[in-house]
Amino acid sequence: MATMADLLTLDEALAQVLERVDPLPAETVAVEHASGRVLAEEVRAGVDLPSFRSSAMDGFAVRAKDTPGTLPVSFRIAAGRPAERALRAGEAMGISTGGVVPEGADAVVPIEDVVASANAITLAASVEDGANVRPVAGDVRAGEVVLTAGLALSPARLGALAAAGVTSIRCFRRPRVAVLSTGSELSRPGTSLEPGQIYESNSLMLASALTGAGAGVEQLEPVADDPAAHRAALERGLRADVLVSSGGVSVGSHDLVRSVGADLGVEEVFWRVAVKPGKPVAFGVRGRTLVFGLPGNPVSALVGFELFVRPAIRALAGHARPGPLFEQGLLAQPVRRIATRDQLVRARSGLDATETVLHPLRGQDSHMIVRAAAADALVLVPLGEGELPRGARVRYLRI
Repeated sequence: MATMADLLTLDEALAQVLERVDPLPAETVAVEHASGRVLAEEVRAGVDLPSFRSSAMDGFAVRAKDTPGTLPVSFRIAAGRPAERALRAGEAMGISTGGVVPEGADAVVPIEDVVASANAITLAASVEDGANVRPVAGDVRAGEVVLTAGLALSPARLGALAAAGVTSIRCFRRPRVAVLSTGSELSRPGTSLEPGQIYESNSLMLASALTGAGAGVEQLEPVADDPAAHRAALERGLRADVLVSSGGVSVGSHDLVRSVGADLGVEEVFWRVAVKPGKPVAFGVRGRTLVFGLPGNPVSALVGFELFVRPAIRALAGHARPGPLFEQGLLAQPVRRIATRDQLVRARSGLDATETVLHPLRGQDSHMIVRAAAADALVLVPLGEGELPRGARVRYLRI
């Protein structure tokens, strides 16, 4: 059996995972269905934006050389309804924000800068040529690059694509992930618990986390500690891009995931990492399928997901920075270190002036998922002697 000295470090294990991940093939996606996806190719504008001279203000379209003075208002232009004729010398036209600036006009004066009557406006000051007029293609010209390959599609980026007349794009395919929980002690929520049973919660937790990471998820039925049941479930799960199981990866006689996986052709890359909780995490591959065996304790499974599975999912989906995406904050209280393993400590985050302050929670045992529900951060406590003091700068993951 491996000793503590033989365990991979967190960084070593993560590197071994990411070395075996290539982005999935690209596919054409409608813009309205592309939220969170990663572009596989650059995208160019289909139209000039704006495609006409438009008003930046509610006000009046004028000729700059006719100001200051009093001008009759000959027409009122609503957004989406251009004027019926060009602006003539010595007159003004009312115009809404986004309205088409008429031919003959070269400026828009805001409504608050005029004295208006029913059919005329008076301007006390001159207006500059081009004032409050958005030029054609002032944002982007048709054929110019809107977004480059490798960018994740945020709401603002999707809005930019739609505004530029883009209807479909090439994105990396979403990873397909199968989730499996194992253990004879597991019972479906809503049923009566028999002695020795617990409610199965890991598959829901992991499926939710995977969906949030951008994957398409298939939740397999939990399986008891039976080799035939394991084989059937793992065979089905191995058809996906990623198989994530929980439970059955330790050294007990009923821990079958690794042995049955090996019989099915899974090449184990590593087993056990110097991290607490989550030491007995396993990772392997079969062909292009990534196989993660997470511990059965819920918090251990959550930590293993955030450290290894989420980065793999992001890498498959084409993200240039797959993670883990650590941020920095300050400890609100001391935390004792472990000499042989990094720790991920559940904490609640808050703000103190401009700094994020992290408050470790009571109840850090790996089975305490209800207490973990109060946490919104996992604080990385590096291995070592003694303790990290209050106020120490640490790295953390949002959860």
